[in-house]
Amino acid sequence: MSAKAEHYDVIRKPVITEKATMASEANAVVFEVAVDANKPQIKEAVEALFGVKVKAVNTTVTKGKVKRFRGVLGQRNKVKKAYVTLEEGNTIDVSTGL
Repeated sequence: MSAKAEHYDVIRKPVITEKATMASEANAVVFEVAVDANKPQIKEAVEALFGVKVKAVNTTVTKGKVKRFRGVLGQRNKVKKAYVTLEEGNTIDVSTGL
C-alpha cells in the first residue's frame, strides 16, 4: 500500500490546457509532477496508477514568476510538467478522477 502513496506524491494532477489537449491527439498525456521526481519514477507511477504502458517521458520545469502583491515582491513556486507518451492502444481519460 505504501508504494501507492508514493505514486500519488510523484503525480500531482493532470494538466488540462489547449496545448495538453493537442498532445493527447499524439497519444500523450500531461501531468503536473513533483519538482524532485525523475523520469523513471514518473514512468513507474503512471504505469502503476493507470495500468498503461508508457513509451516515453519528457519533462519541463517552469520557473516561478516574480509577482507583486500589495506592494511586496513575492515568487510563485516552480512547476514541473511531464509529457507522458503512451504505447499504441493505451489511453488515459484525464476528465475522470483517480
